[in-house]
Amino acid sequence: MELWAIITVGSAFLQNLRSTLQKHLKGLMGTTGATFVRFGFGLPFAFLYLAILHLGLGRPLPAPGLTFAVWAVIGALAQISATFLLVHLFSFRNFAVGTAYSRTEPAQAALLALILFGETIGLGTAAAILVSILGVMLISVARTAFTPLSLVTSVTSRTALIGLASGCFFGVSAIAYRTASLSLAPSLPAPDALVQAGYTLCVVITLQTLSMLAWMTWRDRAELARVRAAWKISALVGFVGATASFGWFTAMTLQQVAVVKALAQVEMLFTFASSVLFFKESINRLEIAGCVLIVFGVLLLVLV
Repeated sequence: MELWAIITVGSAFLQNLRSTLQKHLKGLMGTTGATFVRFGFGLPFAFLYLAILHLGLGRPLPAPGLTFAVWAVIGALAQISATFLLVHLFSFRNFAVGTAYSRTEPAQAALLALILFGETIGLGTAAAILVSILGVMLISVARTAFTPLSLVTSVTSRTALIGLASGCFFGVSAIAYRTASLSLAPSLPAPDALVQAGYTLCVVITLQTLSMLAWMTWRDRAELARVRAAWKISALVGFVGATASFGWFTAMTLQQVAVVKALAQVEMLFTFASSVLFFKESINRLEIAGCVLIVFGVLLLVLV
């Protein structure tokens, strides 16, 4: 197995662990606070990783340009939006199903690449996107009276739209991070995926922390108090989240976003395990079928 693939599987496991911890935080604070800890408490760990690379291993730092700055800002804001929507989604449906909605990210990323960079897609890619959307529609109607009409109209339900929006923002952030990280290579003596990923992560997570901290200071200071009260589990979320992000950034520097995110669907296996073992949640057959379709659809992206 190639290095990027090993890193991707490890990051998928850590991301599921982070989501599990964030769901626990929802009982201690609001959606904004549970979103903030992912960035604010991950900040020191991100700089620790970069310090080890630069000071400990002597690897040179890159010199960012305008391209890096633009895409770093876009990615940072998109990831905040995606994480907020995902955490908010946990309030409506169970853990596994809530996470499944955002797993349309690879299919949406393929569409975004077409729109942003003019990358064309073939019939196989289009089929993968349709399969993923069908999976989302199945999940939306899994706990209602199922009819062919409800399957068609389900994509406009509140939970479906929130999930699709989350996946869209995750897709935007992934494309932005890869573009930003790759733009750093010319300023280095030789391409260094770890340094490029670590530097991008530090810049992005700093922007995310400062922007969310400013927002909560302005609009919701009570949430800051709740975040401080839960600092122990928040620190764990930050550590796991920063480590997962370092892995994602590295993998996406080494490989195309769609391919990385397609393999990342292995997270659904970890998610189902968490849903059943930790949250004692039940998943019916239609929900399982929908999740399987989502996984199958995005994995098709590897084959086309």
